[in-house]
Amino acid sequence: MGCASGIGAKERGESCVPSSWQWPPCGGGGVRSDRRLTVDLLAILFGIGSWLGVNSVYVQLPLLVQRAPEGWNLPSFLVVTIQLGNIGPLLYTVAARAWPKVFRDAYLIRALLLLGSAAALATAFAYDQTLYVFGADRSVPLFITVFVVALVGCTSSVLFMPYMGRFRDVYLITYLIGEGFSGFVPSIVALVQGVGGNADTGTGTYEAYTPPPRFGTNVYFLISSAILLVSFVAFTLLDRLPLCVAEHAAVTIANGNHYTYEASSPPKTTKSHQTDETTAGKPKLAMLAMPEQEQESQHRNRNRRSSSYWLLLTLIGIMCLFGNGFFPSIQSYSCLPYGNVAYHLAVTLSSMANPAACFLAFFVRRNTVRLNVLLVALFVPFAAYAMVTALTSPAPPLMHQTVGSVLVVACWTVLIGLVSYVRLAITTLLRREGGQTLVWVGVASQLGSLAGSLLSFGLVNYTGAFEQYYPC
Repeated sequence: MGCASGIGAKERGESCVPSSWQWPPCGGGGVRSDRRLTVDLLAILFGIGSWLGVNSVYVQLPLLVQRAPEGWNLPSFLVVTIQLGNIGPLLYTVAARAWPKVFRDAYLIRALLLLGSAAALATAFAYDQTLYVFGADRSVPLFITVFVVALVGCTSSVLFMPYMGRFRDVYLITYLIGEGFSGFVPSIVALVQGVGGNADTGTGTYEAYTPPPRFGTNVYFLISSAILLVSFVAFTLLDRLPLCVAEHAAVTIANGNHYTYEASSPPKTTKSHQTDETTAGKPKLAMLAMPEQEQESQHRNRNRRSSSYWLLLTLIGIMCLFGNGFFPSIQSYSCLPYGNVAYHLAVTLSSMANPAACFLAFFVRRNTVRLNVLLVALFVPFAAYAMVTALTSPAPPLMHQTVGSVLVVACWTVLIGLVSYVRLAITTLLRREGGQTLVWVGVASQLGSLAGSLLSFGLVNYTGAFEQYYPC
């Protein structure tokens, strides 16, 4: 049955959101069968390389905070360092406008993936090195390598994802699943590695002892470097193989990921959307000849469409502000009072929630603006609980109780899962507007993340609102 719109839909209690703001489109649903699994696999491996370097650092935080001179404040320093990677999208945008005939997106993507692999390799040998700066030891070598991997992740938001817009719409979700796996894969490696256990003062000693993990942080980052090389090879094949190129949509591609879909290309516009576009191209005389009621209806549809567009961009910015910028900085204060194991599980399982949420998109038959607003509202109580546990450190609720550890791990897992799903849902809705819209999605995501990281850095380091817990 087709999607309803307009006044009749209101009377029947159905959604009045234009059908082009719904996913799957009207009459669709489920997983499409007209796809090539080879392209799916390469898109997933390509997506893994987008944020793998950054996620590898986040997942390794339970071990890094034990050795870094910054201690529990290390996440706030790293979040700001990662957001400085937004200079990458800025330089890319300026360069693409200044030299549009010189820049080739595919070449730049390959260079970034190689740079990320080299930075992960350097992190394996620099993560525990310090320099004496501003009167104290600082993890400057770690900050430098993290900044480089952040260049790859931040630039991927305005380069990698829009690049996938030239493929048929079925492959965008596949790429985003791969992007989710950029957190899942490091989490699996971290679970195998382990965190050693909770700190223990032992008998007759006043210094906490933490058992060692199964393998060291240097081996962990060597594995991350190798995975980024695999992502580089996957993208090269995705860009060059004829069977992959054949899966492009009927699209006119310009530099800077600026492209427009042809009329016969998916995503297909719905009847109401086609009416709007056709009317926009008619002469004024034809517009005047239209019934007044029909003109008012089309005007309302255009206003509703514009409002939905800006609402979705705002929502994705807000979710990234909290999910990517603010909460990662305070996660150590929220989880570590419950023990190293709880912190380790919260970090790894929340990273796994990312691809799980993306995979869920394969089976959700309807995605609307209203649903995304409801999911953002559902996010609020979980965010509030995470904030309460961080603010009440070093003695959060239900401390030293199993139920307390279970609750904090579950809270962080659901919280990050909601951020991931809403981001995917909004991206698939806005994807239908063309390549430049995906660039703006990336811009909104990064601006939100930057604002959240600056806010959390100030609160963590200069207000005394968050206190560290000492086991002895």
